[in-house]
Amino acid sequence: MDALHGQTSCGSLLQKLQLVWDEVGESDEDRDKVLFQLDQECLDVYKRKVDQALKSRDLLLQALDYSKMELARLASALGEKSIATSPEKTARTIKQQLAALAPTLEQLGKQKKERINKFADIMSRIEQIRGEIAGNLEIGQQVAIPQINEDDLTDEKLRDFQSQLQELEKKKRERLKKVLEHVSTVQDLCSVLKMEHFSIITEVHESLDDSVGKDHKSISNDTLSKLDRTIATLNEDKTLRLKKLQELATQLNDLWDLMDTPTEERSLFDHVTCNRTASAEEVTAPGALALDIINQAEVEVQRLDELKYSKMKEIAFKKQTTLEDIYASAHIVIDTAAAHDKIFALIESGSMEPTELIADMDSQILKAKEEALSRKEILDKVERWISACEEESWLEDYNRDDNRYNSGRGAHLNLKRAEKARIQVNKIPGLVETLVAKTTAWEENHGLSFTYDGVPLLAMLDEYVMLRQEKEEEKRKMRLPVCHSSELL
Repeated sequence: MDALHGQTSCGSLLQKLQLVWDEVGESDEDRDKVLFQLDQECLDVYKRKVDQALKSRDLLLQALDYSKMELARLASALGEKSIATSPEKTARTIKQQLAALAPTLEQLGKQKKERINKFADIMSRIEQIRGEIAGNLEIGQQVAIPQINEDDLTDEKLRDFQSQLQELEKKKRERLKKVLEHVSTVQDLCSVLKMEHFSIITEVHESLDDSVGKDHKSISNDTLSKLDRTIATLNEDKTLRLKKLQELATQLNDLWDLMDTPTEERSLFDHVTCNRTASAEEVTAPGALALDIINQAEVEVQRLDELKYSKMKEIAFKKQTTLEDIYASAHIVIDTAAAHDKIFALIESGSMEPTELIADMDSQILKAKEEALSRKEILDKVERWISACEEESWLEDYNRDDNRYNSGRGAHLNLKRAEKARIQVNKIPGLVETLVAKTTAWEENHGLSFTYDGVPLLAMLDEYVMLRQEKEEEKRKMRLPVCHSSELL
């Protein structure tokens, strides 16, 4: 109807033009020129319209091609194989085809934007942790938005980044745990050494202070390396201090033993001597290796070292008395005066360390005890022999007493003693024989003479045997006249 209306309008205008020409009296030639011109102008208008329509169609075709390519690119980037990539095939016109593609493009566009945000978040966190480990980021500093490859936004790629993130988060947890353990180790070492740990820890990194939360602790390679070096330095200090304290504890014990220091006085330094044989790992008590404790021990060692010279004479002569008592009980004669002079000279000259002198005397005491023990069996028999000799002498006096059988006071007691004395005297020969054998064996074994109160025991025994033989001979001679007189009768 609109076209018909246009034709009617053109026809009426042409009629009006004819009327005007008739009224004006235009020639047919002029009229033909105008009509030809009108035809040309109409043709030009139609051409322009056709050209515009063609351009519009081409633009729509380009838009359709771009939409198809964008749809394919988005589907490929997102890895969406289930989405139809040619929904326009069911439509007939270009606009219908574009309209068919629009919802899918919009859906994939939104999906792409969401996927980019996920990639950006995960990749930012990855770079954040990598930066924290490398030490390129300050605490709380955010990384720049990472460059994202928009042509590969598939779930597989996302899972790959998620896997990397999980691995890095695990590594971060492990490093944080290690950092906290190192910080705790530093605190423990500082406690043992009685050092202020705050300045040492914050010198490694300010974030290691207790007031800073775990999420803001530095876990960088540099921080861990510095912590390792700090712990190594503190352990070295601990080892050196322990070695020094153990040396001082040993010196204290030697000086205490040297001067017979009472237990009560020694107990005042239990905090020093308790770690005398401990390893560095075993020393964990707070302040156990503090410098003031080491200084205290050094002062005490110096004090005792100065005191030991004044007590040395007392201790040395006390041990000499012990030595003399051992020799006296073993009936060994020594030159006590010379021994005292020697001790006095050694102390006054300082030619021998007090500890060496006391150790030498202890060695002499030990040797004396061993010698006394080796003589004990013989000495026991000597005592029995001497006791028997005394009883023998008493028995001789008793036998010479003409009044021994009188019924006076105590006569029966003397009679009993005489009976026992005869039994002991009868055992003397066997006892002497045993003593001679054992003494001879002892001398051969030890390579020296067995003396009793300075006199060779074998000489004493020989003298006794000779005296006994002489007495027996005298008794025999005294009995001979009695026998001759009895024969005359």
